[in-house]
Amino acid sequence: LGLPFAPTTVSDAWFDWPALPDLFPTSFPGVKTSRDGFLVDIDPDRLKARIGDWFDPALPHEEIARRYPSGMKTTARFNARKLRDALLSRGGPDEGGFVRFAYRPFDDRWLYWEADSGLLDRPSPDYRPHAFDGNWWLEAREREAREDFSRGTPVRHLADNFGNGFSNFFPVWIRDNDEPIGRRPNLSATARRYLDRVGLGVGDLFHHVLAILHEPAYRQNNAGALRMEWPRIPLPGWPDGPDAEAAATLARSAARGRELAALLDSGTPIPGVTQAPIRPESAAVAVPATTDGRNMAGDDFALAAGWGHFGAGGAVMPGQGRVTERDYTSDERAALSDALPALGATTFDVYLNDRAFWRNIPAAVWRYRLGGYQALKKWLSYRERRILNRPLRPEEVQHFTDTARRIANIVVISRKKG
Repeated sequence: LGLPFAPTTVSDAWFDWPALPDLFPTSFPGVKTSRDGFLVDIDPDRLKARIGDWFDPALPHEEIARRYPSGMKTTARFNARKLRDALLSRGGPDEGGFVRFAYRPFDDRWLYWEADSGLLDRPSPDYRPHAFDGNWWLEAREREAREDFSRGTPVRHLADNFGNGFSNFFPVWIRDNDEPIGRRPNLSATARRYLDRVGLGVGDLFHHVLAILHEPAYRQNNAGALRMEWPRIPLPGWPDGPDAEAAATLARSAARGRELAALLDSGTPIPGVTQAPIRPESAAVAVPATTDGRNMAGDDFALAAGWGHFGAGGAVMPGQGRVTERDYTSDERAALSDALPALGATTFDVYLNDRAFWRNIPAAVWRYRLGGYQALKKWLSYRERRILNRPLRPEEVQHFTDTARRIANIVVISRKKG
């Protein structure tokens, strides 16, 4: 495992399980721009305007540098003026280069992507052809620097690297024009034989893996090993899949994985959680509120509680923000009911500013980590008013609410047995 004299936490059967690349042999590193502030944006129109200016020959380098410092900062790997001169002689931007971008968990944005122009530090050109509609990807790493394993984000677009270092993204399908349907399953020969024996498909295996990576007991029992190599995946009946019981077990796990995938994907509406009618236990979580009980309006939507600030090189750095930890009210306890043991003994009110806040974000939801981050806090850090240059929109306030409700359901589902 790389550290032979260090005590580690690992299941007895760890080395009997296949590693993630033994199941899904093809993966791709995430896209690295090294210029996120210029090439990535929450607002597509703002990104298109910025890239349009960069490709406008009527605007001199000095004016572009004044407007967009990060887009014209020369580094050892990026000669901004030389590159811009070359691309201006080529012509305007690639209109097909504006693509959805899984920037962070629960935080899809827009990216201007070109394969070989030099604008991106590491564009991962082999990755994009396989990022087609209907394909799913799973984020993982060969080694995890932190003790708390928080990998296993499913994504549907090109993706950034989550946390320090590089992520790998494992797809369900590989584009293959030689196949009748234009794609083939991303399976090793051994994994394909196993699935044939149990009578299930690549999607079932993918969602089983997702369910396993989000299982608290798996993370706890293999914490040491998960820091030192690829995740290994317990599979019923592996590698021979000899009986119907293995197939039934895998199918149950895959069903849970599909439920988790929908909750982890902000683009998938979830009846009862993000889609009306909302169930009482979800409706009680992350309720937009104000200190005087009125509806939010005007400056109430401005995130101005110190959640983020610009650091060196224009990178966004997280701040402390403002939260209040407290006991649940009797109404909250009644609404959350059986979910309370999983959600934690206390809850938080999380503030946008001095007047507006989200009421009742249970401790396990607020502290939930995914992709190396405290998910809700990370989302807030990028949307502080001085970072975003505008208040939040009502739909963004609702997105935060919906994300908290998704996480609450993920926490509860992940702790169910069976």
